[in-house]
Amino acid sequence: MKYLLLGYTPATAWDAATADTPSAEALAAFATYQQLEQELIAAGELVTSEGLGHPAVSTTVRKTADGVVATDGPFAELKEVLASFAVIDVADHERAVQITARIVEALGEPIEIRPVMGEDFTA
Repeated sequence: MKYLLLGYTPATAWDAATADTPSAEALAAFATYQQLEQELIAAGELVTSEGLGHPAVSTTVRKTADGVVATDGPFAELKEVLASFAVIDVADHERAVQITARIVEALGEPIEIRPVMGEDFTA
C-alpha cells in the first residue's frame, strides 16, 4: 500500500529571507532524516521524498466564472504550510505510522498520512 506523507511547518517559522540558510538545528534534524531515508531505500519502502519551495514562490491555478486563472502565492493565508512530501510503499497503515513517527521525532514537525488511491480507487 502506498502512502503520501505530507510534512507541514508553521508559516511563521518559514521566513522567505532565510529559507536558503538553514540553522544548525535544522541541518542536524535533516541529517537524522537522511539516515532514516537510507534505511527505507534499503528496505524498498521509500518511493520518493522531496522538500518544497517557499510558499512565496508558489502559483495557484483555479477555475473561475471567467475561466482558468493563475495567481501568485498560496491559495489562502495559512498557519501551517506544506513543506515536504514523501511517498512510501509499505505493508499496511501501521507500518506507515511507525515510519512517520520516526520522521516526526527527527524533524519535529507534524506529518499527515494519506493513502494513495491506486487502481482499486473505482472498485
